[in-house]
Amino acid sequence: MKNPLLLTILLCANLTLSAQVDNRHEQSTTYEWPTDTKVLDKLHQWQDLKFGVLLHWGIYSVPGIVESWSICDEEWVRRDTTMSYQQYKDWYWGLANKFNPTQFNPSQWAEVMQRAGMKYMIFTTKHHDGFCMFDSRFTDFSIAHHAFRDNPQRDVLQHVLSAFRNKQFMIGTYFSKPDWHSQDYWWDVYPIKRGRQVNYDIKRWPWRWERFKQFTYNQIDEILSRYGSVDILWLDGGWIRPAWSLNEESEEWLGCSGQIQDINMPKIARMARENNPDLLIVDRSVGGKYENYRTPEKQVPDTVLPYPWETCMTMGDSWSFVYNDNYKSTNTLVHMLCDVVAKGGNLLLNVGPDANGEIPEPCLKRMEEIGAWLRDNGYAIYGTRPLQPYSQGRVRYTQSKDGMHRYAIYLLDEGEIAPSRIEIDGYVYRVKKKSKHAVVVELM
Repeated sequence: MKNPLLLTILLCANLTLSAQVDNRHEQSTTYEWPTDTKVLDKLHQWQDLKFGVLLHWGIYSVPGIVESWSICDEEWVRRDTTMSYQQYKDWYWGLANKFNPTQFNPSQWAEVMQRAGMKYMIFTTKHHDGFCMFDSRFTDFSIAHHAFRDNPQRDVLQHVLSAFRNKQFMIGTYFSKPDWHSQDYWWDVYPIKRGRQVNYDIKRWPWRWERFKQFTYNQIDEILSRYGSVDILWLDGGWIRPAWSLNEESEEWLGCSGQIQDINMPKIARMARENNPDLLIVDRSVGGKYENYRTPEKQVPDTVLPYPWETCMTMGDSWSFVYNDNYKSTNTLVHMLCDVVAKGGNLLLNVGPDANGEIPEPCLKRMEEIGAWLRDNGYAIYGTRPLQPYSQGRVRYTQSKDGMHRYAIYLLDEGEIAPSRIEIDGYVYRVKKKSKHAVVVELM
């Protein structure tokens, strides 16, 4: 007879590994178009922007390690083996007392990203570790209550959003639904033996889960009602989801315990749109009417998708700042932008500021170079729509929304000098602007 305990252990391990591939959120399988005309109009405006920035910043930036995940007990996580798990968690939480970004200059961030040609932004208000980048009234575990508390910019979210609004960016707030610092999610009474999941039995302790739901509701209310108009609520942590959203793939997100972690998104959405009636809600990987656009993570779809989407992509290998990150070349990033746009998507490119609040030099260099390319060629990117055959060899196709102008974007190899003439679909075109990375011609 097979050992049932062994089978259980193997099953749990397989579920964890299959739900976690390179720490990527998997895509949901159902899409539901918004029916509210205000939300639909905002969605179409967002689709025209094409290029945005995602900012991961938190206490993990102090030692320069992966965001949040090092305190999770899943098998794929690697951490300092000279400390016990509890010692490591205590050290990690203590980073709040060392996070003092005295060079934080959100106006400079916004200026750099505007020059890069980015049109919208998503800022991490709270990652899975629960550390808030805003002055929350519902927890002291925030940047406003530790080493940075005496700084006039202590309420970081306020200053970031103001700086980007001044540059006419569409404004988005990232918020993690799970909160590993909360005693109502990871309760110290029980060991952390369910990976990223809630670590107690919700059915046994329903009042504790209700308290967590209220805490989540309250914090989302804070970031949407206290900091001015917000365009996008970008929710992370797809294992917190209602029962109706489950399918064969998403059941794996629930881990060994298989607990449904429903936080009542209809109630949250009603509140969220009281002050922001055209708010785009992106409940990532869940599907249904609260995932207004899809977010394939660290991947570019093979073809055009029949719904709004953005590829969220790291500039290096990591979402957060890490030392000696392996940054993608400008050529690679420009090609990715062209490929994504040709297939009808947006590119949300991640930047991780360091512990001082500064954008790493390799990021600055690449954003300046991408911006220079877009200043010459942005007419074939912004506000465009896909044009068959979309992608063919070294060519990516786009067209203006009215179909009056059609473009071919010819991708150049790293360091390649643009030719004076390009043959596309049997026609020879003269190259007028010899840009680096890719050249654009208008089709006959």
